[in-house]
Amino acid sequence: MTATTHTHDEAYDPERPGRLLRTERDVLIPLLRAADDSAYAIRTCCPGWTVRHVLAHCSSALARVVEKRFEEGVYSPESNDRDIAERADWPNSRIVDELEHGMTEAGAVMVAFKGRLDGVALGEWVHAGDVREAWGLPGAYGGAGLGDALTLLGEYSRSTSAVSLHADVDGWDEPLSLGVPDGRRPPARYIGDAPTLIRLCTGRPLVGTRYELAGAREGELPLFD
Repeated sequence: MTATTHTHDEAYDPERPGRLLRTERDVLIPLLRAADDSAYAIRTCCPGWTVRHVLAHCSSALARVVEKRFEEGVYSPESNDRDIAERADWPNSRIVDELEHGMTEAGAVMVAFKGRLDGVALGEWVHAGDVREAWGLPGAYGGAGLGDALTLLGEYSRSTSAVSLHADVDGWDEPLSLGVPDGRRPPARYIGDAPTLIRLCTGRPLVGTRYELAGAREGELPLFD
């Protein structure tokens, strides 16, 4: 991958979430369609969820975006469980069809919401990494969409008032600034590669990674599960 410079001062790009989804679609969907049904029963890093559960969650989340269904409690653990249960009798191919449609169409809807749904796109990309990780495939939390994912991570971290973090990422020309300074302590410091930073900020397993972190504990950094 050729790294691209992304800083926290970069102008907001409303097309970025959709672009990230479509980029991931072009990689993930062929893998899913080529997989045996037995591969969908493999456990992922998401507690209690197999690959099939993760994909059913992802496809339903994007279906809600495309259909603009945002009832109270949407995307809560209870809502996620209901969405997965509703798809329990679906063949894997139908879940993949719904996922592909959502990854294709959701970006245009997200533009109109002016950033409020960008976290959904980031979450979808991370879950795609969960699937590749579960299957032992390369590119988990990396690949062609990594630049857009890192920029979305920075924007999302500031919207959630996350811990301020200064990240020196291997292969990036400029440091990334995540979170919101609180004036009580200096920003934490990360030195390492981009996929590991994604893992840290999303609560993914860190076994086999190498990085430096100062000024914050690992448990302070995850933005979502």
